[in-house]
Amino acid sequence: MLSSFQDDLTFLETFTPIVLLQDRDIAVAIAPAYQGRVMTSTVQRESGPSFGWINRKVIQQGIVPEQRRQGTMEEHIYVFGGEERFWLGPEGGQFALFFEPGSKFEFSDWKTPAAIDTEPYEIGSQTDRSVDFSHTCTLTNFSGAKFKMNIERSIRLLDKTAIAETLQIQASLNEVQVVAYESDNRLSNRGNHAWLPESGLPSIWLLGMYNPSPQTTIVIPFHSGSVELLGPKVNDRYFGKVPEDYLKVEEDVLYLKGDGTRRGKIGLSPERSKGLAGSYDADGKVLTIVMYNTQEAPSGYVNSMWELQDNPFEGDVINAYNDGSPAPGEPPLGPFYELETSSPAAALKPGETMRHVQRTFHIQGEEDQLDPIAERLFGVGLKQIVTAFLSKS
Repeated sequence: MLSSFQDDLTFLETFTPIVLLQDRDIAVAIAPAYQGRVMTSTVQRESGPSFGWINRKVIQQGIVPEQRRQGTMEEHIYVFGGEERFWLGPEGGQFALFFEPGSKFEFSDWKTPAAIDTEPYEIGSQTDRSVDFSHTCTLTNFSGAKFKMNIERSIRLLDKTAIAETLQIQASLNEVQVVAYESDNRLSNRGNHAWLPESGLPSIWLLGMYNPSPQTTIVIPFHSGSVELLGPKVNDRYFGKVPEDYLKVEEDVLYLKGDGTRRGKIGLSPERSKGLAGSYDADGKVLTIVMYNTQEAPSGYVNSMWELQDNPFEGDVINAYNDGSPAPGEPPLGPFYELETSSPAAALKPGETMRHVQRTFHIQGEEDQLDPIAERLFGVGLKQIVTAFLSKS
């Protein structure tokens, strides 16, 4: 059961400033103190559901620097939640931004940089339907290379015309409720030296945390074809191979449970990606769609695997994550599930900028209204999605 948007908004505004984008009934709540993060959204501000996962316990306790040294989860990350946050890759490997030089690729040494965890972003221009953020920082990767960077992030509501053009569902829009927004993210080299592959390259990484449930299934279509030409259909080795009762891979579509009961992560290569991923909550009758701007990637995509890598620029462009215990006896981070997209590796000269644009859609309606939308976007209908783990492979 999804929580109420109004309840989540009231809670958020008690503990952190919120920028609220709205147009009639739809609304999107954004937290400048959490890196311009989209915390949640709704199709009906006064009485509608809240689509983003909110970690009330961490938000309520606030950012306490001393906790970084007390062996708590906040030593590694402040899990505020939020359905779209700005991050930077790569996470692991010899060019990792989440492991200090000389550390081990183990959870105990994993730490989210403050620039994408605890540092607030500055608000620029703002209207009822859009807001701009910016931030400057310097990060050091596992190999010791420093990156002086500027981050810019603009978020705007999408109107019905933009939604119809993007999803090509003009006729269906009159039957369902939709909230949709676009984030335009730019990463600039503000240093005096070019960012080069031999010392590592960063990338823009957007992650969305959503409410898990036994009735939620992640669905990602992909290009079919031989492994020799396109590579593996899926990378499921991030935190150990995902078992068949949580991941089902067919000829041109995959399904991952979004129930928050077992930790597992998968990735899709740029050769396989169709530029979109999504999920369906059969209980709330909500179809979620995430799309990004596909672009040339002359330097490839960063590899975030937690290991020294033979191919650090043969990473994934789409990821999905189902939360669960990170280690025996440890509680889950949430629980939640995630949909993630990444930009190409940013081989930037001084003053140059990399851009990554993502669009997020939440569509709520009856099954017969949502089914043709799922069929057109994912190539499978709702029945195939909700029964993916009921039928035999």
